[in-house]
Amino acid sequence: MIFRRPRWAPILLPLALAAFAIVAIRPLRDTVLQAAGWALVVNEPVASADIIVLSLDSGGAGALEAADLVQAGISERVAVFMDPPSGVEHEFIRRGLPYEDAGARQIRQLKSLGVTDVVQISRVDGSESEGQALPPWCDEHQFRSIVIVAIKDHSRRFRRVVDRDMKGHPTHVMVQPARYSSFDPDHWWETRGGIRIEIVELQKLLLDFVLHPMSF
Repeated sequence: MIFRRPRWAPILLPLALAAFAIVAIRPLRDTVLQAAGWALVVNEPVASADIIVLSLDSGGAGALEAADLVQAGISERVAVFMDPPSGVEHEFIRRGLPYEDAGARQIRQLKSLGVTDVVQISRVDGSESEGQALPPWCDEHQFRSIVIVAIKDHSRRFRRVVDRDMKGHPTHVMVQPARYSSFDPDHWWETRGGIRIEIVELQKLLLDFVLHPMSF
């Protein structure tokens, strides 16, 4: 009996060798994966500012980061975006039951962490709306500089959104990734959640580069 070699057989050896090299050379693999993780995270110095602003999705990690920034003397004031009620929230309200949205939860967390000067920003939905709400709000209050706290995996893309929306406005914006975010850029591939976040956020970041190649 004559066995014919499958047409795809010639590609197996290079693929196997490449996979072996990646696995065998662990330091190289880890370096590449860590670089992919840190591509999502903005890394810039922060200085004294008029106010600290929490992104809507920063959650408890954002509240903790803001409290630490207040303790470090960056600013005494913290602003929180109020998110629009969802269908579930509307139903709780309709039934006359107490319901705490993300913004209200952050305010409660900030106060429990000792932050007393907390202000609210009009309700928004998503990072694009956050960026669009900032210019008129900063102009109205004549802020010279602000620090925005965002979750780590979203901070690079948030930086680009803010740069576009704040172009032409005098307010200097600094972006601080929340250190207590669940995403770990050095070990994201070790958990399913980390892999999911990396894939989704990297796709969004790449799409932002494609749609806005000259974002600044």
